[in-house]
Amino acid sequence: MPTHKKLSPDAPWVEVVTTRKDWDAADPALLISMFTQTLLIRTFEEHVLSLASQGLVHGPAHSSIGQEGGAVGSVLTLTGSDYVNGSHRGHHQFLAKAFGYVAPEGIDLRTPLPGAVHTVLSRTLAEICGLADGFCRGRGGSMHLRWREAGAMGTNAIVGGGVPQAAGFAWSARYAGTDAVSVSYFGDGAVNIGSVLETFNLAGAWHLPVCFFIENNQYAVSTHVNEVTAEPRLSARGLGFNIPSWRVDGMDPLAVYLATGEAVAHMRSGGGPTIVEADVYRYFHQNGPFPGSAFGYRSKEEEKEWRERDPLALITSHLLRRGLLTEAEVARCTEGAEAEMEAVASELLEPVPGGKPGRRIKQNLWPDPDFRNVGIRGDLNEFDGVRTADLTSFQGKLEERRFIDVVAEVMARGMAEDERIVVLGEDVHRLKGGTNGATRGLAEAFPERVLGTPISENAFAGLAGGIAIEGRYRPVVEFMYADFMWVAADQLFNQIGKARHMFGGSGDVPLVLRSKVAMGTGYGSQHSMDPAGIFATAPGWRIVAPSTPFDYIGLMNSALRCNDPVVVLEHVDLYPTTGQVPAEDLDFCLPVGKAAVRRTGSDLTVLTYLAMTNYVLEAVASVDVDVEVIDLRWLDRASIDWDTIGASIRKTNSVLIAEQGAVGTSYGGWLADEVQRRFFDWLDQPVQRVTGGEASPSISKVLERAAIAQTDEVVAELKKITGH
Repeated sequence: MPTHKKLSPDAPWVEVVTTRKDWDAADPALLISMFTQTLLIRTFEEHVLSLASQGLVHGPAHSSIGQEGGAVGSVLTLTGSDYVNGSHRGHHQFLAKAFGYVAPEGIDLRTPLPGAVHTVLSRTLAEICGLADGFCRGRGGSMHLRWREAGAMGTNAIVGGGVPQAAGFAWSARYAGTDAVSVSYFGDGAVNIGSVLETFNLAGAWHLPVCFFIENNQYAVSTHVNEVTAEPRLSARGLGFNIPSWRVDGMDPLAVYLATGEAVAHMRSGGGPTIVEADVYRYFHQNGPFPGSAFGYRSKEEEKEWRERDPLALITSHLLRRGLLTEAEVARCTEGAEAEMEAVASELLEPVPGGKPGRRIKQNLWPDPDFRNVGIRGDLNEFDGVRTADLTSFQGKLEERRFIDVVAEVMARGMAEDERIVVLGEDVHRLKGGTNGATRGLAEAFPERVLGTPISENAFAGLAGGIAIEGRYRPVVEFMYADFMWVAADQLFNQIGKARHMFGGSGDVPLVLRSKVAMGTGYGSQHSMDPAGIFATAPGWRIVAPSTPFDYIGLMNSALRCNDPVVVLEHVDLYPTTGQVPAEDLDFCLPVGKAAVRRTGSDLTVLTYLAMTNYVLEAVASVDVDVEVIDLRWLDRASIDWDTIGASIRKTNSVLIAEQGAVGTSYGGWLADEVQRRFFDWLDQPVQRVTGGEASPSISKVLERAAIAQTDEVVAELKKITGH
């Protein structure tokens, strides 16, 4: 018979329950502020639901009524230097953080409210209504509330989507030497999502000061927590990641305050991440002014039981019992909160014209429709005065260097010159520079800024997004293979790419993603894609595709300087190649949006990029056609060099787009459409294309070669086009 030894986790897991003594010992000023904030948030949310029922909120209205105790109790433990982010149901957390920022000494409705509190209420309601005066200029609405100055870093419509970013805020705070902490709010539905669990692991491994605050409101839309997990005590998740965890009645704001206070103290002292689970209850359905019982997934009896535990009523009862407020003062405070919200609403609403019943949004408060595309990317003013260079005009000494060596050296130079740059990814700190040597020497030179990550692209890409959004540092993320972007697609496309625009258009997101293209190396269907076509459809990203060592230096320096997210594509076919680079100059940039004419010609324009450039030049050399070859270098919609392309098309009147990858995800599909719409009158024939096949490359050497395009495919298409 084997011996069984009982094991236990190292991390503590406790439940915090208050007693009357705790309420009696609580600072009166704390309880008054707790009451005032809860009352203001409750009244605010009631007005939001009222406006929604009148059709004045376009889109969802995710009410937090019933859940205020979790937000108020936890945020009161924070300072203006701390960070919070949250989910689609985040009005209460956003308001609590904003109140704490503008009125750090507390709020008391028995005295006139500070004007800054009124402004917070007004701008928040304006944002929920989609108006220009909102915190995100009307773009965020109910689900995307952000006020960077207050440390409210953004609520998020993707369940669990903001959690990795919160780890990035925490990393930045710790690396900067502060004691600031980050709190990420999410619900029971998010606890089972991969990005959340990946971030638990990453935060635990790196001892980051981030609190994962679980608002367990019992239902993910209409599905009860007991239906989707075998352990509905969700704070138990922390034990598997060695994260100290607290469980608390979220309907008791003081209990939340005490539990979160312990968690915050643990983080500020360097103890690493924490989990706080607060059991709360949303009184209404997922969205709108009706209770969940109206939709049949919970009973009126259940709702009554939870309403009897109302957090606002609980605070009020203890204030009355202790003599800190009178019944008359409670009534006046309630009336004052209602009057305040009526005043806020009156700033936004007006009677419907013509004597018709009801109200409407004041027409002058809507955003200008021309604002719709403003702020997808930045204005590039960070490049003002920057030194640029190109090989064709470079005057200094040149030498022949390997592409892969330049990759490592330009990053080392960048990190030496800019202490904000931090590199992270799988194995970037090992194997003498990762799997290809692209980070050689960096870990030895900058050990605190070269971070080897777990195999969890969603978590570390999102963490890097948080670092970039926080703003003090400039992360450089390596994906070992481009195909791994699908694992992190939410973070790349829903979060990082959209953040600037979604939150109003002015917040920088300085992140570089190095993504390796490995087709032709035998790594098969899941390690060989060219992601340019996918990134080109995603707003917010800039895309660079260097084909020479000289270009790599200039394009990477531009990417490191840019305040937008930039994906730098690196083709492994190019790593062993050589080319001329400056002998003593790694500091120049290539201008954003400038292509390179690799060969001049008058019969046909070939547009290409990355490793395909060399295959095109080789093909052109073998046929009797006067071809102009343009290496695009910048591939995104905002940066593509239409001047160079247009000048060539007006000369040749014919275009071929050549790329290696599969036709389904190709970059050329978008580019061909754009070329034909822009230059239709100058084209003698439709835009022609060379691509790989429909299938992804296979492991078989023969099948892989058949799946991708190289020199032979370009030669065949050139002969077909010209009839030679």
